[in-house]
Amino acid sequence: MDTDVILVGAGPIGIEVACALKHAGVRYVHIEAGQIGQTIYDWPRHARFFSSPERVAIAGVPVQTYDQEQLTGETYLAYLRSVVEIHDLDIRLYERVISAEKTDTGFTVLTSSRVSEHTYSSRYLVLATGDMNTPNRLGIPGEDMPHVSHRFDEPHRYFKQKLLVVGGRNSALEAALRCFRAGSRVSLSYRRPYLDSARTNSRLHLELSILTKKNYVPFYPATVPVAIGSDWVDLAPAKQAATGSIDPGAVQRIEADFVLLLTGFQGDVSWLRNLGAEFHPDSEIPIIDQETMETTVPDLFLAGTAVSGNQQSYKVFVATAHEHGPRIARAISGTDSVPFGTVASRRYPFTIRDISPKDS
Repeated sequence: MDTDVILVGAGPIGIEVACALKHAGVRYVHIEAGQIGQTIYDWPRHARFFSSPERVAIAGVPVQTYDQEQLTGETYLAYLRSVVEIHDLDIRLYERVISAEKTDTGFTVLTSSRVSEHTYSSRYLVLATGDMNTPNRLGIPGEDMPHVSHRFDEPHRYFKQKLLVVGGRNSALEAALRCFRAGSRVSLSYRRPYLDSARTNSRLHLELSILTKKNYVPFYPATVPVAIGSDWVDLAPAKQAATGSIDPGAVQRIEADFVLLLTGFQGDVSWLRNLGAEFHPDSEIPIIDQETMETTVPDLFLAGTAVSGNQQSYKVFVATAHEHGPRIARAISGTDSVPFGTVASRRYPFTIRDISPKDS
């Protein structure tokens, strides 16, 4: 099948790119390996956004909440379904990309659905595939045991159980706090010597700081797991583990019925490398033109958190990526697409600078 644009990924920004392309009159095929908003669907149940509702609204469709508070993942998925139906978007769901190749005339993409394989050809390729493809594995004995997980889904399973949460960013702190409130005996291990307020949500940081200080949640700072057993975890000093020279006498064995390794995720940059995209020196952040979102490969564009590559900067997310769709549509069509929405307070400019420290 031939089209003008192949768009891969149907998270919020992928959907917003599709709306921009449709408004600009560009022919496109939209492909998603799972369901729309799959990453959000994989969130813990009832987890809330840190961004306010107006900042995660997309494509000119306001988000109205009954309590005017941040949305839960479930509420946002219902909202995304409404956006797709309002804009009548055609998304090929549960269709996974097998390969993408650059050709003399554009790109060829091979996909696989439940029943067959499909081949698409286009001049342009837009990747809105996110940056949470694969969990950051520790590579330690016991990591794949059934009571160990890299994702937190809900707290009930940990009721009256000894739970070790590994990590010190928002996902780890939220899991530790929710499980503590649900009756789990939580402990926390973090590779840094303290919980950093500059790296975490202020509410989560305050509450966990109090709980760890009073030892309601035992805290093991500057430690990393080096082995996991059926009901225990060995923690070693982070500096020693980093050098590979661990003093056995410095290893702490703590009891744990369950282990949550909430050490973050990484994006899959293999597609970009295979297509010939260039990256910034000494990093896996792809080089892009900020005005068009085009990579160093002509006619290959990135949108949403995919622009972060394999970095854990967390500076690009839904609230700061709304301009990606219009920029891409403008670059491809040569004209400005119809702006989404008319309410000024729903369309005010917002970038990472708005939430960064003033001296940054």
